Amino acid sequence: MTDKLRIALAQLNPVVGDIAGNVEKAVAARREAALAGADLIIFSELFLSGYPPEDLVLKPAFQRAAMAAAAELARHTADGGPAMLIGTPWVEGGKLHNAVLHLDKGEIKGHRFKVHLPNYSVFDEPRVFAGGQMPGPFDIRGVRVGVPICEDIWYPDVVECLEESGAELLLVPNGSPFDFNKFDARMQLVLSRIRESGLPMAYVNQLGGQDELVFDGASFVLNADFSLALQMPAWEEKIAITDWSRTDKGWVCAPGEKALVEEGDEALYLAVVQGLRDYVTKNRFPGVVLGLSGGIDSALVAAIAVDALGAENVHCVMLPYRYTSSESLTDAEACAKLLGTRYDVVPIEAPVAGFTSALEKLFEGTQSGTTEENLQSRTRGVILMAISNKFGSMLLTTGNKSEVSAGYATIYGDMNGGFNPIKDLYKSRVFRLAQWRNENMPKGCIGPKGRVIPERIITRPPSAELRPDQKDEDSLPPYDVLDDILHCLIEEEMSAREIVARGHDRDLVKRVQHLLYISEYKRRQAAPGVKVTTRNFGRDRRYPIVNGFRDVDL
Repeated sequence: MTDKLRIALAQLNPVVGDIAGNVEKAVAARREAALAGADLIIFSELFLSGYPPEDLVLKPAFQRAAMAAAAELARHTADGGPAMLIGTPWVEGGKLHNAVLHLDKGEIKGHRFKVHLPNYSVFDEPRVFAGGQMPGPFDIRGVRVGVPICEDIWYPDVVECLEESGAELLLVPNGSPFDFNKFDARMQLVLSRIRESGLPMAYVNQLGGQDELVFDGASFVLNADFSLALQMPAWEEKIAITDWSRTDKGWVCAPGEKALVEEGDEALYLAVVQGLRDYVTKNRFPGVVLGLSGGIDSALVAAIAVDALGAENVHCVMLPYRYTSSESLTDAEACAKLLGTRYDVVPIEAPVAGFTSALEKLFEGTQSGTTEENLQSRTRGVILMAISNKFGSMLLTTGNKSEVSAGYATIYGDMNGGFNPIKDLYKSRVFRLAQWRNENMPKGCIGPKGRVIPERIITRPPSAELRPDQKDEDSLPPYDVLDDILHCLIEEEMSAREIVARGHDRDLVKRVQHLLYISEYKRRQAAPGVKVTTRNFGRDRRYPIVNGFRDVDL
């Protein structure tokens, strides 16, 4: 029995599928923990495979590689240094489990399997994993350590079982994605489990972007008296060393760092920066290209890209047509200069005329309208994709959640691209983030300080500029009204009657609902983007394309 335990919490950014790279990262982290005199180091959920591995984990060769990597890591612990608690896929009895392994003295000392497999929101773990039996604690250096895995602390039974089995403290590996209200939810959850069990808990969360998901880290330790012993920063890779002592009231973690966890607009901005940075770098793109229109959406995306990747890796292209205003030309160039990016102008008058000429006979006798407007957008999409193909940079698309929801975007045109950092941000939030970035220098960002978006871009009425004097509000209600209705329909799943009761016009609610439903086919073909709300399109909200339902209960 020991009365002291030094535990390292590894808040790191693994890459899904890069087992060798994740092993290398784990070995380096253990080396750092050993230099600090740690007895144990714990990593986040499924660290060896990366999280979430989705159907990749069903591939037998991948399972074998992960299990071989775990055995290799165990051999590293033969040096007498820190023991390891590390997550990995594990096959036993013909079943695949989400597991945590205890590695020490050159061996795999034991394993525990995740009991509760989430099957809601972005999670679909029962598709690939089998649930485990109720676990007991590990004996680690003479201390009985309970290790519930992520979802297992969202229910009281696993922690109750561990407490009844003699666990003295709880270490929880997590793969908990960021959303706007998640940090407070995690903290309240941990407080509930501590209240029920009387045991202190360390919450170790993953960091980094994985496709549409982004993980904020923000790991922490709460003692049994509910005091905050440690708060690790969000949005930073870090290894924290914690010192634990046995007292007459149980194990206590000594006070450590109390980092400030960002909230509100700052947290949202850091989330989209992290998501874009990891999507580009983990997929090994040399940089990004985007159409810079002089509007607020593309300006904000350009700022996010520069903050994530550096100005030298961002290429902005203005593609003017006869309806492009002089203000847009001036503002786009000014924005590129503020950000320090490469900026090129590629007029589209000639290629649009070519398409129009090619279709002239077929369209003879018809009225010019949306089809001709969309030719402008689709011409821009073709040119931007050509630039992407030629130079290898990934094309960013720049539609916000309001437009994506209402279908106010041209498929195969401005929807072209490989990734969309603002896909889950409503237009009203885009305005707020643009103003926030002009007034703040976000941590960890590598763009310029000070104003990065010209003020006129923020204050001008939004316009697609596909016809003379066009404004967004010609086709859509004011964005503050639209965004509230959309939030009610998407995040809250409110009925039309409930939305009208909030003060919205009955016919407008019906129209917005209709636009939302008939645009599903566009969203199925849209680029992925960073999830920051409680209900994004794709992983969270899976509506049918063929859908005859309309809520007319008014």
